[in-house]
Amino acid sequence: MHSHINKFMETARKELKNEQSQMFLMMVALGAPILRQIGMSSFPDITAAESYSRAIRADAIARLPELLEEFEKNAESKGAKVLWAKDAAEANKIILDIANCGGVSYVMKGKSMITEEIGLNDHLIKNGVEVFETDLGEVITQNLNLHPFHLVGPAINVPPGEISEVFLKKGIIKKASTDPVELGSGARRYLRDKFRNLQMGIVGVNMAVAETGTIINVENEGNIRLIKSSPKTLVAIMSLEKVVPTIKDAIYMTRMLTRNCTGQKITSYMTMDTGPKKPEEQDGPEELFIIILDNGRSEIYRDFKTREILKCIRCGACLNTCPVYTKIGGYPYGATYCGPVGQVLTPMLAGIESTADLYRACTLCGMCKQICPAGIDHPSLLLSYRARQIDIKNQKGKKTMQSRRENAMAGLISLGMSHGWLWNFGLKITRPLMNSLAKDGYIASIPMGAQGWFGCRDLRAIPAKTFHETWNDLPSLPESSGNTSKKEDS
Repeated sequence: MHSHINKFMETARKELKNEQSQMFLMMVALGAPILRQIGMSSFPDITAAESYSRAIRADAIARLPELLEEFEKNAESKGAKVLWAKDAAEANKIILDIANCGGVSYVMKGKSMITEEIGLNDHLIKNGVEVFETDLGEVITQNLNLHPFHLVGPAINVPPGEISEVFLKKGIIKKASTDPVELGSGARRYLRDKFRNLQMGIVGVNMAVAETGTIINVENEGNIRLIKSSPKTLVAIMSLEKVVPTIKDAIYMTRMLTRNCTGQKITSYMTMDTGPKKPEEQDGPEELFIIILDNGRSEIYRDFKTREILKCIRCGACLNTCPVYTKIGGYPYGATYCGPVGQVLTPMLAGIESTADLYRACTLCGMCKQICPAGIDHPSLLLSYRARQIDIKNQKGKKTMQSRRENAMAGLISLGMSHGWLWNFGLKITRPLMNSLAKDGYIASIPMGAQGWFGCRDLRAIPAKTFHETWNDLPSLPESSGNTSKKEDS
């Protein structure tokens, strides 16, 4: 599926008018944080638990090169074949070659954002290998040709009627139905048939353990377990930051991952694989290929500022509290990753210059940083991207009206905040000018102003007096034995 990150504003405006999406986004914003809080409350000390998980991720990223080498050594000692891919093209070629060598006509996939990132499905299909997603949400998005709406629930916003229509067209169900249970059962029967003769499965990796060479997957539907146990060949593809030092660290991070994803203490299925199946074992692949993908992450790692992105465990908690994501959903981000995680990762993968709308679509409220179990400082990264964009334009001699205006505004605000009297003077001048533009108590736009802001919302008229002026004009409270005057209270 092709990226459309250059259509952020266009798609965002469309989604703001989509009543179906708005309903689900409201449910996400209200319900997901409550579920997370319930899950996290099982820790005796939530703050200590978050601090520990952040320390684990910080340590893993600090030692990333050595941990990857340790993982490769231990995974291969258990019989796995570890392959390294520099970019999407190389990873896609490796997987296609494995399929061709095995005479594979179709593969089945578990939910995996990294395969979405590299466009694996399109590559395999174009070269004669059919691809079947097995996560119900991914089955829906694959057949509707949609990007994920949410990291955890990729098709949470799609109405049953639309699912029924496409399932009927694709032969997944025999008769139309808007009953979610019927739709899920139909997809289950359809996919189980494919598992009978499955020769090759593909999964992502939630965590890779350096000390044992183990790969870990968590899920609620059981499809990944079937993919890992039924075919002869299993391919697991992971981005290089998925590694953690020890099995103890992995178990702890799994507890944090599931609580932040769905509010569960643990998902229905957690599968840990260390090498292919042994001679005495009945289930599992005869061949296990583990592909470690770079795809720009080495460059991210070289920069001490941006390497912080690699701490992310893809839990999706930041989406559920983001005031931007919970208004526009996942489609405007135009790529695999949406919400705050997409805003910090996609610019590093696709380029600072072509993704400005993503990292500028942020209120800098800091909720993503506050809730992140990996300790990523999203607002700081987004501010650094904005600064880099201006620097790039300046270096290329492309100083735009936007950059000139932003620099001028930043300079004025900085000057005002450095001199209290100047700030107050500016407010006295600005207040009547702004209010002259108001209509029915709201300012809909200002000449030469922040058009992006006014494109989606209005600003309340500025009160004639400041809070302090209003407070000082209030009458004093009557003195009594239990009361003091208003000004004494202040």
